[in-house]
Amino acid sequence: MTGGCHCGAVQLTVQTKREYVNDCNCSLCSNAGALWGYFDPSDVLINGETKHYVRRDRKKPGVAIHFCKIWGATTHWSPMPHIPQTVMGANMRLFDPAELTGVELRFPNGRDWDGTSAYGYVRNHLVFSATQTSSS
Repeated sequence: MTGGCHCGAVQLTVQTKREYVNDCNCSLCSNAGALWGYFDPSDVLINGETKHYVRRDRKKPGVAIHFCKIWGATTHWSPMPHIPQTVMGANMRLFDPAELTGVELRFPNGRDWDGTSAYGYVRNHLVFSATQTSSS
């Protein structure tokens, strides 16, 4: 699947469709307007230049949020060097909504997450359907 920002300056190609995506309610994700799909970085091809933002309200932030330097759309996040993870997030809102048919939509409670325990959820999961994704 390939998606990209509105101006076309940044494109993301992912090798596989995710089983689920997260619509996190933390301040960072909410303000970024992202719907995160998680991938191994080797499974994501990013074409185009991005800028990034690292939150300043944490002593050791975990991710850098990347965005199109022309349009400003959030494209993906990458872990900071001190994070021993091999996962990155791609903003699935940049992809054709029809590509998300059958994908579970989860609502993690990132706003109250302490960073160490499992996520709680703020509402029940949904599954994208063709009727949900066809109207734009």
